[in-house]
Amino acid sequence: MASSHRSSPVPPSKSSDTFIKREVDSAKRFRPVQSLPDVCPKEPTGDPNSLCDSPSLVADQHRWTIYHSKVNLPAALNDPRLTKRESDFFTKTWGQDFVDIEVVPSLYLPQISKELFVTYQQEVVQREKIHERCKTICPPKDTFDRTLLHTHDKSRTDLEQVPKIFLKPDFALEDPLTFNAVLPWSHFNTTGGKGNRDAASSKLLQEKLSHYLDIVEVNIAHQISLRSEAFFHAMTSQHELQDYLRKTSQAVKMLRDKIGQIDKVMCEGSLKVLRLSLTRNNCIKAYNKLKLMATVHQTQPTVQLLLSTSEFVGALDLIATTQEVLQQELQGIHSFRHLGSQLCELEKLIDKMMIAEFSTYAHSDLNRPLEEECQILEEERLVSLVFGLLKQRKLNFFEIYGDEIIVTAKNIIKQCVVNTVSQIEEIDTDVVVKLADQMRMMNFPQWFDLLKDIFSNFILFLKRIKATLNVIRRVVLLVLDKNQRSKELGDTSAQKNSAKDSTIDAELVYLAHEGMFISDAFSEGDLPSAAAYSASQRNLSPDSEPSSSDSVSEPECTTDSSSSKEQTSSSITPGGIDIMIGEDIKLSELELGRLANNIQDLLYSASDICHDRSVKFLMARAKDGFLEKLNSTEFVALSRLMETFILDTEQICGRKSMSLRGALQSQANRFVNRFHEERKTKLSLLLDNERWKQADVPAEFQDLVDSISDGRIALPEKKTGAPEERKPTDFLVVDGQKYAVVGTVLLLIRIILEYCQCVDSIPSIATDMLTRLSDLLKYFNSRSCQLVLGAGALQVVGLKTITTKNLALSSRCLQLIVHYIPVIRAHFEARLQPKQFSMLRHFDHITKDYHDHIAEISAKLVAIMDSLFDKLLSKYEVKAPVPSTCFRNICKQMAKMHEAIYDLLPEEQTQMLFLRINASYKLHLKRQLAHLNVVNDGGPQNGLVTADVAFYTGNLQALKGLQTLDLNMAEIWEQKR
Repeated sequence: MASSHRSSPVPPSKSSDTFIKREVDSAKRFRPVQSLPDVCPKEPTGDPNSLCDSPSLVADQHRWTIYHSKVNLPAALNDPRLTKRESDFFTKTWGQDFVDIEVVPSLYLPQISKELFVTYQQEVVQREKIHERCKTICPPKDTFDRTLLHTHDKSRTDLEQVPKIFLKPDFALEDPLTFNAVLPWSHFNTTGGKGNRDAASSKLLQEKLSHYLDIVEVNIAHQISLRSEAFFHAMTSQHELQDYLRKTSQAVKMLRDKIGQIDKVMCEGSLKVLRLSLTRNNCIKAYNKLKLMATVHQTQPTVQLLLSTSEFVGALDLIATTQEVLQQELQGIHSFRHLGSQLCELEKLIDKMMIAEFSTYAHSDLNRPLEEECQILEEERLVSLVFGLLKQRKLNFFEIYGDEIIVTAKNIIKQCVVNTVSQIEEIDTDVVVKLADQMRMMNFPQWFDLLKDIFSNFILFLKRIKATLNVIRRVVLLVLDKNQRSKELGDTSAQKNSAKDSTIDAELVYLAHEGMFISDAFSEGDLPSAAAYSASQRNLSPDSEPSSSDSVSEPECTTDSSSSKEQTSSSITPGGIDIMIGEDIKLSELELGRLANNIQDLLYSASDICHDRSVKFLMARAKDGFLEKLNSTEFVALSRLMETFILDTEQICGRKSMSLRGALQSQANRFVNRFHEERKTKLSLLLDNERWKQADVPAEFQDLVDSISDGRIALPEKKTGAPEERKPTDFLVVDGQKYAVVGTVLLLIRIILEYCQCVDSIPSIATDMLTRLSDLLKYFNSRSCQLVLGAGALQVVGLKTITTKNLALSSRCLQLIVHYIPVIRAHFEARLQPKQFSMLRHFDHITKDYHDHIAEISAKLVAIMDSLFDKLLSKYEVKAPVPSTCFRNICKQMAKMHEAIYDLLPEEQTQMLFLRINASYKLHLKRQLAHLNVVNDGGPQNGLVTADVAFYTGNLQALKGLQTLDLNMAEIWEQKR
C-alpha cells in the first residue's frame, strides 16, 4: 500500500504551471485580504494606499475599536432566565413574558383544505407507481459502497458503547468528579471480607476500559484507511514542496540583496534628506512654540501695564487671545497649567475695575459745574469703557448712570436753594436750619427766581445727559452694525468654503507624497495665527526684545490663516475718535437692540426725574398754601415758566413727561377755583349793593370795549405816563349802539375779560375756565332776575319800588352781555380741542336764558300798563267833556312810560314795546265799549268815543320816536257780520 502511494506520479511542471496560473486567476477574481494594522507606525511612503485609517493596536488600545466587536453567540442565543429551552422563536427572542395568541385568519386569503389536492393526487399517483417500479428494475448507478455504509453503521454502534464522559471536550482525570466517575473508588478498596469480589470487579473494569480503547483504535484506524490515499499523496508531495521552498528561499535572498543595493544607492540619501527636512520643520515648530510660550509668559505684566493706563479693551483682548492660544496652541503645557485660571481671575478683576471706573466717570461727568461748555467729558475714556463693558456682556451698566442721575438731580436743587438763600439777608441760616424752611421764607419774586434757576440748570443737566447717552448709544449701534455686516460676510464666506472642500482630497495626496504627516501639516496652518499673536505681544510687552532668529519662522508666518483669532474693523465715533471694533463682542442683535432702547429710555427717565424733583420742590413750597394765594398775574407767570420748561424738556428728550404737567394742572385747578370764587363773591357783593340806576361810564371801560371791538380780548395795559383827564360818559358805546348800564355790568365785563385772559395765559385750564365763566354768567342772570323782576332789591338794597326805569335798565344790561357772548364763544372755541367743542353748548343755553329774561322784562313792562288800562278803562263812561278824564290819565301814564324808557332802550325796542302796550289798550277799550253797547253807528256816543280815541292817538304819536307808529285804532269796534 505504501509502495502504491510512493509510486504515485509526482505532479509535473505542467501541473505546477497550472497551479501558478490558477493562483493568479484567483488573485484577479478576489480582492486581497487586508492585513491587520501595524503595531508601530511606519514612516510615510509614496504609496497613497499606505495612509489607511485602520485603528492601531497600540495607539488605540485604551479606546473602543472594531477589534472589540466580539460576542459570545451561545450567550446571545440562550436566555438564562428560562428554566427550559423553548422551541418557539418568539419566546427565545422576547423572553418569558411573551404571550402567544392565536392569529386571526386573514380575510383576503382563501381557506385551503385537503379536498383541493384530491385532483392533484389522482394525477400523481399513477406516475408514482411507475417510478417505484422503475426503481426496483433499474437500481441507481452509483459508486457508493454499501459495505462502507454497513461498516460505518457498525462502528457507530460500537462507539455508542463507549460512555459519553470519555468523549467530552473537557475530559480530564485531574478532576476528582471525572476520576471517580471513570474509576470508582470502591473497586480498589481491598479491606474487609469482600476483597476477592473487589479484585474481580477491578479486573472487570480494566477489561472494560481496554475494550473501550480497542473500539476507539479500530475506529481511528478505519478513519485513517478511508483517507489513506490523500495522506500518502501528501507524504509523497513533501519532497517536491521542499524543492519549491528552497528555490523560493534563494529567489528571496537574491531579491533582498538587490533591494539592499538599490536602497543604499538610490533611496538612502533621499530618505535622509526627507528625514532631515522633517527634523528641520519640527525644530522650527518647536522654536516657534517656545517663542510663543515666552510671549504668553509676558501676558500678565503686559495686562498690568495696560490696566495702569485704563486700557481695559486692550487688556481684555490680550487675555482672550492668550486664553485661546492656551487652549489651542499650548494645550497640555505643564508650566502653564495655572495660567488659564489666573487669567480668568484677572478678567473678573477687570470687570470690577470697569464697573468702578464707569461709576467714577458717571459721578465726575454729572457733578462737574454746569457752566462748562464741554458737553462730553473725556469721550475717548467713555468709548473705551463702553466697549469693554460690552465685550464682557455687562449690559446693566446704564443702571449705574441712572442712579447717579437721581442723586445729581437732588444735589442740583439743594445747591440752587443754598446759593439763593445765601444772597438773601432776611433769612438767618443759623436760626432756620432746614433748607425747606429757608425756602418757605422767600417771597414770590425770590422764589420765582430760584425756580427759574433750577429749571435752567435742569435744562443744561439734560443736555449733558443726552450728549453722553448719545455717545454710548452710537457705540452700541456701531457694534450692532458690525455684527450685521459680519453676518453677511459669514454667509458669503460659507459659500466660498463649500467650493474649497472639493480640493481637500488632492491636498492630502500631495502631502502624503511629500512625506509629511497629515496631522503636522494641518497643525502648521495654525502657525501664522500664533506668529501674529507673538508679534502683537512683542509690540505690547515692555520686556520682550526682538530675536535674531526670528527670520527662521518668517516663511511660516507670511500666509494668512483661515483660523485667525480676531478680525477688526475701523469705525469713527461721533466725536471723531477712531476705534477698532472686534468680532469678539459676541452679543446678539436682539441684546444690542434692547440695550439701545434701554439707553434711550434712560434719557426719558432723566427727564421724568427732573420733573419729579421739580414737583417735589413745588409741593414743598405749596404746603402753607403759598401757591393758592398767588394773584392771577403771578400765577400766570409761574404757569408760563413751567410750560416753557416742559416744552424745553420735550424738545431735548423727545417725549412728554406728565408729572410736572399734572402738578401744574392740579395747581391750575386750585387757582381756577379760587379765581372763580373771588370773582363770584365780588359779583355777588356788587349785585347786592346795586341800586339799578344808570351809571356813568369811565373812559377806561370805553377803551376796554373798544379793544374788544378791535378783536383783542385782553385787559388794556396800564399807562405809565401821566393819565389824561377824560370825563365819563352817560352811555357805553358798543359797535355804534348806546348802552345804558349799571356799574355792576361794567365790572362784570372786566371780570369776563380776566377769564379770557387767563385762558390765553394758561391754555390747559380752558375747559375749567369755560365752565366757571358759564356759571358766573348764569349767576348774574339769575341774581339780577331775583333782584329786579323778583323785587329782591327792595329788601337787599332798600329800594322803595321797582320802577319801569329799573326794568328797562336791567334789560339793557342783559342785552349788552348777550352781545358779547358770541365773542366770548369764539375766543374759547379757538383755544379748545375739537373733541371739546361740545362744551360750547353752555353759551347757547346762557344766550337762551338771557333772551328769556329780556322777554320777561318786556312782558313785565307791558303787564304794568295792562293793569293800568284795566283799572282806568273799567270806569270809562261815554259822555262829555271830551277828552274824558280817563283818556287824559292814560295819555299821561303813557308819556311817563315813554320818558322812563326812551333814553334807555333803542328806538326799535321802544316802538315794539309801545305796539304791545297799544294792543293791550285796544283790547281793554274794545271790551269796555262792548260792555257799554257802544257801536260804530255814527251816533253821538260813537262821536264821543272817536274824539277820545283821536286824543289818545295824537298824544301817543306826539311822543319822541313814535310818530310813524301804526296804531290801527279801528280794531276797537266790533266787526259787523
